[in-house]
Amino acid sequence: MKLLRELPQVDKFIKYKEFESYSPKLVGQIAKEVITNTRNEILEGKRTTLDKSDLIQEVIKQYEELITPSLQEVINATGVIVHTNLGRSLIEPEMFDKAKTIATSYNNLEYDLKQGKRGERYSHITKVLQQLTGCEDAIVVNNNASAVFLVLNTFAKNKEVIVSRGELVEIGGSFRVPDVMAQSGAVLKEIGTTNKTHRADYENAINDNTSMLMKVHKSNYSIEGFTSEVGFEEVVKVAQDKNLIDYYDMGSGHMIDLPYGLDLKEPSILKYMEHKPSLMSFSGDKLLGSVQAGIIIGKKELIQELKKNQLLRMLRVDKITLALLEENIKSILLGNINEIPTLRMLLTSTDVLNQRALELQNSLKDICNTSIIQTQTVIGGGTTPNQKIPTVALSLEFKNYKPNKIEKLLRSSNLVGRIENDKFLLDFRTINPKDLKKIEEIIKNTIGNK
Repeated sequence: MKLLRELPQVDKFIKYKEFESYSPKLVGQIAKEVITNTRNEILEGKRTTLDKSDLIQEVIKQYEELITPSLQEVINATGVIVHTNLGRSLIEPEMFDKAKTIATSYNNLEYDLKQGKRGERYSHITKVLQQLTGCEDAIVVNNNASAVFLVLNTFAKNKEVIVSRGELVEIGGSFRVPDVMAQSGAVLKEIGTTNKTHRADYENAINDNTSMLMKVHKSNYSIEGFTSEVGFEEVVKVAQDKNLIDYYDMGSGHMIDLPYGLDLKEPSILKYMEHKPSLMSFSGDKLLGSVQAGIIIGKKELIQELKKNQLLRMLRVDKITLALLEENIKSILLGNINEIPTLRMLLTSTDVLNQRALELQNSLKDICNTSIIQTQTVIGGGTTPNQKIPTVALSLEFKNYKPNKIEKLLRSSNLVGRIENDKFLLDFRTINPKDLKKIEEIIKNTIGNK
């Protein structure tokens, strides 16, 4: 066929001047695929013309798409502070700069500068955690799911772990407590009912094969109505009376007093530590406001056992994580909460949010109709299930554009908002003040000039 004969050879095609500034190897790989696909289209009768300039542009298009970073910066205007799909907690730039210095130079990750010999990587974070929480020892793994697995595998392999039925959670990605327990080698012992569990249920379930009493944070649901559950302080008492390990998988534990009455249902890590528990674990990138990590605190002898588990080498964190986490915990220890973006956003007053909304509203008055709305949002990330906090949002209305169309257009420019009561909203609880001008430009360039 004539068209087949017109197809260029790959080795000659990649030498066209249009590809001079590109990687020859990558251009060659893409060009081979493009030409092969074009040949198949000709043979199948799907293509009746051939333009070499189109082939060149297709190769360049695929090349650019491939080298463009998949991870991109977005503006979170959803109002959800710990947004699981948008990277959870933010890192303060100054903290990141300190960690960058560590990451770009040799450091004492596993070297004791005083002793002049091999040290332990966890020592860098242990001291600040001891000072802040009063724990005897601590260890850090790559996320809280790893922490749960490590604890269960270390202390409950082929032994029973008692858990309330109302706490057998499943979180995002089909992470199920019963399945994790089975994989770790622990034997699940369910007690109570979905809505009611009593102290006696724990006591009556204990036998010679019981290793641990475990409590699990209900990260994405709450049980309301005719209910009762046993507080962790009571679980600790039962475990101590029976010489067992008590363990609380807190999920998104926090170290400060939460506003808006959230502490009534979500006591802090510091409150629980008053009861001297055996072990607790929580996430680094949720209400702690730091990097992804699973932090385990508790009794020294138990932490030492965790360190002996060979799984730890597969779950350990690197120097950047430890550096960022240390800076974050130091900020909490020193009371510098404003240095942590997650907590700063949570604690910002609605008066301040209203001022920011008014500033953006004024800049958009010639572009679209807007309204400032007093509404509610959630913290997110499984932190405080079904608990709302006040916020301020700006609704955007454009002629001939429905809310879902506005949402899609702005999302194409990496501005992510939300739809509520058939209105498209930009929620100022999560909007960084420095991004207000950028948001204005995105709206003007994306919709305002159409």
